[in-house]
Amino acid sequence: MAKEKLQKSMEAVLWDACNKMRGSVEPSEYKHVMLSLIFLKYANDKFDEQREKLINEGKEAFLEMLPFYTKDNVFFIPECARWAYLMKEAKQDDIAIKVDTALHEIEVKNPSLAGALPDNYYSRLGLDSNVLSSLLDKMNGINLKTEQDKDIFGRIYEYFLSHFAIQEGKGKGEYYTPKTVVALLCELIEPYSGIVYDGACGSGGMFVQSMKFIDEHKGNKKEISVYGQEYTNTTLKLAKMNLAIRGISANLGSKAASTFQNDQHKDLKADFALMNPPFNQSGWREENELIDDPRWDGYAVPPSSNANYGWILNFVSKLNQNGTGCLLLANGALDAGGDEYKIRKQLIENDLVEAILILPPKMFYSTDISVTIWIFNRNKSLRTLIKNGVEVSFKDRTNKVLFMDLRRKGHPYEKKYTELTPEDRNEIYSCFHSWQFEGLEYDDKDEFCYSADLEEIRENDYSLVPSKYIKVIRNSGIENIDEEIKKTFTELRKIIELEDACKNDILSILEGFNDGAGD
Repeated sequence: MAKEKLQKSMEAVLWDACNKMRGSVEPSEYKHVMLSLIFLKYANDKFDEQREKLINEGKEAFLEMLPFYTKDNVFFIPECARWAYLMKEAKQDDIAIKVDTALHEIEVKNPSLAGALPDNYYSRLGLDSNVLSSLLDKMNGINLKTEQDKDIFGRIYEYFLSHFAIQEGKGKGEYYTPKTVVALLCELIEPYSGIVYDGACGSGGMFVQSMKFIDEHKGNKKEISVYGQEYTNTTLKLAKMNLAIRGISANLGSKAASTFQNDQHKDLKADFALMNPPFNQSGWREENELIDDPRWDGYAVPPSSNANYGWILNFVSKLNQNGTGCLLLANGALDAGGDEYKIRKQLIENDLVEAILILPPKMFYSTDISVTIWIFNRNKSLRTLIKNGVEVSFKDRTNKVLFMDLRRKGHPYEKKYTELTPEDRNEIYSCFHSWQFEGLEYDDKDEFCYSADLEEIRENDYSLVPSKYIKVIRNSGIENIDEEIKKTFTELRKIIELEDACKNDILSILEGFNDGAGD
């Protein structure tokens, strides 16, 4: 309990520090200002902790030797970046330059941070030196090395990313996928070993959660390789920092770039893929651009007006012969027409769609759009493999698709949002795995799940809308919704007619008074 209170007080103090920037910089910059400073303090605290350990071991001669820090996944901090020096210089007018220099030197000394830290950011930002000094003072009151939780910085980083996404609201915050959603994706596909790919990696949350999943199941994180890509340079830096502080090695490409126009992993074939791309992205290619792209071989070309099916085909193209993965898309993709219909039909006929899970509303901070999890799998046949040291046999799910309706799941979060609790997620992934794995019994459940075969999907003209397959029981006492609507309209009409009659009566009375007053 004490640990929990300490954690909350740290977060509260650091979050309140954002108020010091109000009016000085744009709110969209807060996360970059704060997260880099928090990193700087965290890296220094861990460095000091390692330094004390070396002294206690009688290794004073090695205090300035980089390998004695990096061997324990501790970043080496050069003198110009050490916290005591920065605090001594905090009141100087050039403190922004000194902070920029500190971050640059840390990156130079620690190759795993290459491209992760901002470059001359504070100098270019124009933040008042008094405000920056005040932020450093606030940081100085937080001792991150006193907390025994090894992922204390990760927790604070996660807290800030989520709260910035909530604060920035609709149309922004795409760099962050709520952690309960990401946790569910990992629990569904179980990425224990192999290559994990995310072509729209944002701040790296999919990779972080994959590693947490492995930790929670006592797996070996060394058996995972991470490949990703991000379009926005500032967001790419967030991802690199997010992964670096957790010791996660990743190949995020040589630079920030569009996954469509400049694919950084053209020849990659992954065991797992996890992705939350921008929804309904228009103008993602010119009309005559990417027409012959190999990612759409065998399919219609995705329309330039909406990137949803471009993301789907990019996603599928990255999976190896046994690859599987989860892709988040707006619900409209489930029965879109035109060329998107042609692509969806071919995907279904090629037996690549494994499951469709429609999520509860209000789960995402950046949009009100309803969202669906698409699970793809290149091998739905009867087979046996080793998962985390355990032999697992898959049922034959050839030409079958599992539909799940999760709209009744979830619990309120931050007043206006919804999140999936561990109990919610357990029910969901247990159902999916009972459908997948031998030795587990699966049954269709009204209003929750249904296993459809290819013929049923053909009969529904290749629509993947779950409500076309999952049986709905009207257990609210309303047997015929159409009749109830008619009844309600009839009653409403009577009320309006009664109101009109009352108005006429009142007008007649008033006219009577008026006539009487005139006599």
